[in-house]
Amino acid sequence: RTMRIREGDPLEIYTDAEGEVIFKKYSPIGELSDFAGQYAEVLYKTAGAPVLVCDRDHVVAVSGVPKKEMLERRISPALEEMIEQRRAFVYERGSSRRFQPVEGVERCASVQYPIVASGDVCGSIVFLAEEDKEPSEAEEKLIQTAAGFLGRQMEE
Repeated sequence: RTMRIREGDPLEIYTDAEGEVIFKKYSPIGELSDFAGQYAEVLYKTAGAPVLVCDRDHVVAVSGVPKKEMLERRISPALEEMIEQRRAFVYERGSSRRFQPVEGVERCASVQYPIVASGDVCGSIVFLAEEDKEPSEAEEKLIQTAAGFLGRQMEE
Protein backbone atom coordinates (compact mmCIF):
# COMPACT_ATOMS: atom_id res chain seq x y z
CA ARG A 1 0.00 0.00 0.00
CA THR A 2 1.31 3.42 -0.90
CA MET A 3 1.23 6.01 1.86
CA ARG A 4 2.17 9.00 -0.33
CA ILE A 5 4.87 10.13 2.06
CA ARG A 6 6.19 13.56 1.11
CA GLU A 7 9.41 15.20 2.17
CA GLY A 8 8.91 16.77 5.59
CA ASP A 9 5.89 14.62 6.55
CA PRO A 10 5.96 13.63 10.24
CA LEU A 11 6.17 9.87 10.82
CA GLU A 12 5.58 7.57 13.77
CA ILE A 13 7.96 4.61 14.01
CA TYR A 14 6.91 1.28 15.51
CA THR A 15 8.47 -2.17 15.75
CA ASP A 16 6.59 -5.46 15.76
CA ALA A 17 7.38 -8.67 17.68
CA GLU A 18 9.77 -9.90 14.96
CA GLY A 19 11.72 -6.64 15.04
CA GLU A 20 10.35 -5.26 11.76
CA VAL A 21 10.18 -1.48 11.54
CA ILE A 22 6.78 0.04 10.71
CA PHE A 23 6.38 3.65 9.58
CA LYS A 24 3.01 5.35 9.98
CA LYS A 25 2.17 8.88 8.89
CA TYR A 26 1.41 11.12 11.83
CA SER A 27 -1.69 13.29 11.51
CA PRO A 28 -1.90 16.22 13.92
CA ILE A 29 -5.58 16.66 13.05
CA GLY A 30 -6.12 12.97 13.77
CA GLU A 31 -5.15 13.74 17.36
CA LEU A 32 -8.07 16.18 17.47
CA SER A 33 -10.57 13.95 15.63
CA ASP A 34 -13.07 13.81 18.54
CA PHE A 35 -12.89 17.57 18.99
CA ALA A 36 -13.05 18.13 15.20
CA GLY A 37 -16.11 15.86 15.05
CA GLN A 38 -17.89 17.90 17.70
CA TYR A 39 -16.96 21.14 15.92
CA ALA A 40 -18.23 19.70 12.60
CA GLU A 41 -21.53 18.80 14.30
CA VAL A 42 -22.00 22.33 15.61
CA LEU A 43 -21.19 23.79 12.18
CA TYR A 44 -23.69 21.44 10.53
CA LYS A 45 -26.42 22.39 13.00
CA THR A 46 -25.64 26.09 12.55
CA ALA A 47 -25.33 26.25 8.75
CA GLY A 48 -27.37 23.22 7.71
CA ALA A 49 -24.67 22.09 5.27
CA PRO A 50 -22.68 18.85 5.61
CA VAL A 51 -19.15 19.36 6.98
CA LEU A 52 -15.88 17.46 6.43
CA VAL A 53 -12.65 17.89 8.38
CA CYS A 54 -9.64 16.40 6.59
CA ASP A 55 -5.96 15.98 7.26
CA ARG A 56 -3.61 16.01 4.29
CA ASP A 57 -4.67 12.49 3.26
CA HIS A 58 -8.04 11.41 4.69
CA VAL A 59 -11.37 12.58 6.10
CA VAL A 60 -11.02 12.57 9.91
CA ALA A 61 -14.43 13.99 10.96
CA VAL A 62 -17.81 14.40 9.29
CA SER A 63 -21.29 15.68 10.11
CA GLY A 64 -24.47 15.89 8.05
CA VAL A 65 -23.77 12.84 5.87
CA PRO A 66 -23.46 9.15 6.79
CA LYS A 67 -20.11 8.58 8.48
CA LYS A 68 -19.68 5.26 6.63
CA GLU A 69 -19.85 7.15 3.34
CA MET A 70 -17.03 9.61 4.12
CA LEU A 71 -15.02 8.89 7.27
CA GLU A 72 -11.45 7.62 6.70
CA ARG A 73 -11.80 7.97 2.91
CA ARG A 74 -8.92 9.38 0.89
CA ILE A 75 -9.19 13.02 -0.18
CA SER A 76 -9.21 13.81 -3.90
CA PRO A 77 -6.12 15.02 -5.77
CA ALA A 78 -7.93 18.36 -6.33
CA LEU A 79 -8.35 18.92 -2.57
CA GLU A 80 -4.82 17.68 -1.91
CA GLU A 81 -3.48 20.29 -4.34
CA MET A 82 -5.55 23.08 -2.75
CA ILE A 83 -4.24 22.12 0.69
CA GLU A 84 -0.63 22.03 -0.53
CA GLN A 85 -1.03 25.47 -2.16
CA ARG A 86 -2.96 26.85 0.85
CA ARG A 87 -5.80 27.91 -1.44
CA ALA A 88 -9.36 28.43 -0.34
CA PHE A 89 -12.33 27.56 -2.57
CA VAL A 90 -15.78 29.15 -2.78
CA TYR A 91 -18.27 27.88 -5.37
CA GLU A 92 -19.88 30.51 -7.60
CA ARG A 93 -23.21 29.70 -9.25
CA GLY A 94 -22.90 28.93 -12.95
CA SER A 95 -19.16 28.41 -12.64
CA SER A 96 -17.68 25.24 -14.05
CA ARG A 97 -15.14 25.39 -11.22
CA ARG A 98 -16.39 22.57 -8.98
CA PHE A 99 -14.53 19.77 -7.34
CA GLN A 100 -15.16 16.63 -5.37
CA PRO A 101 -13.19 16.68 -2.10
CA VAL A 102 -13.33 12.92 -1.48
CA GLU A 103 -12.24 10.16 -3.86
CA GLY A 104 -15.10 7.96 -5.05
CA VAL A 105 -17.84 10.21 -3.66
CA GLU A 106 -19.99 12.25 -6.07
CA ARG A 107 -20.59 15.18 -3.69
CA CYS A 108 -19.01 18.55 -4.51
CA ALA A 109 -17.63 21.20 -2.17
CA SER A 110 -19.24 24.60 -1.74
CA VAL A 111 -16.59 26.15 0.54
CA GLN A 112 -13.12 24.89 1.53
CA TYR A 113 -10.42 26.48 3.68
CA PRO A 114 -7.02 25.03 4.58
CA ILE A 115 -6.15 24.50 8.25
CA VAL A 116 -2.79 26.07 9.13
CA ALA A 117 -1.03 25.54 12.46
CA SER A 118 2.31 27.15 13.34
CA GLY A 119 2.83 28.08 9.71
CA ASP A 120 2.34 24.50 8.45
CA VAL A 121 -0.70 23.46 6.46
CA CYS A 122 -2.12 20.32 8.02
CA GLY A 123 -5.60 19.83 6.60
CA SER A 124 -8.82 21.36 5.41
CA ILE A 125 -12.40 21.98 6.44
CA VAL A 126 -15.16 21.75 3.83
CA PHE A 127 -18.87 22.48 3.45
CA LEU A 128 -20.45 20.10 0.94
CA ALA A 129 -22.85 21.57 -1.62
CA GLU A 130 -26.49 20.53 -1.31
CA GLU A 131 -27.51 21.78 -4.77
CA ASP A 132 -26.34 24.26 -7.37
CA LYS A 133 -26.45 27.20 -4.98
CA GLU A 134 -23.76 29.62 -3.93
CA PRO A 135 -22.74 29.54 -0.30
CA SER A 136 -23.70 32.59 1.71
CA GLU A 137 -21.11 35.01 3.05
CA ALA A 138 -21.96 33.69 6.52
CA GLU A 139 -21.09 30.12 5.44
CA GLU A 140 -17.78 31.35 4.03
CA LYS A 141 -16.97 33.10 7.31
CA LEU A 142 -18.03 30.07 9.37
CA ILE A 143 -15.62 27.77 7.50
CA GLN A 144 -12.84 30.37 7.57
CA THR A 145 -13.32 30.78 11.33
CA ALA A 146 -13.43 27.01 11.85
CA ALA A 147 -10.16 26.56 9.94
CA GLY A 148 -8.51 29.27 12.06
CA PHE A 149 -9.86 27.84 15.30
CA LEU A 150 -8.78 24.25 14.53
CA GLY A 151 -5.35 25.53 13.54
CA ARG A 152 -5.02 27.34 16.88
CA GLN A 153 -6.14 24.23 18.79
CA MET A 154 -3.40 22.21 17.11
CA GLU A 155 -0.78 24.78 18.10
CA GLU A 156 -1.58 24.28 21.79
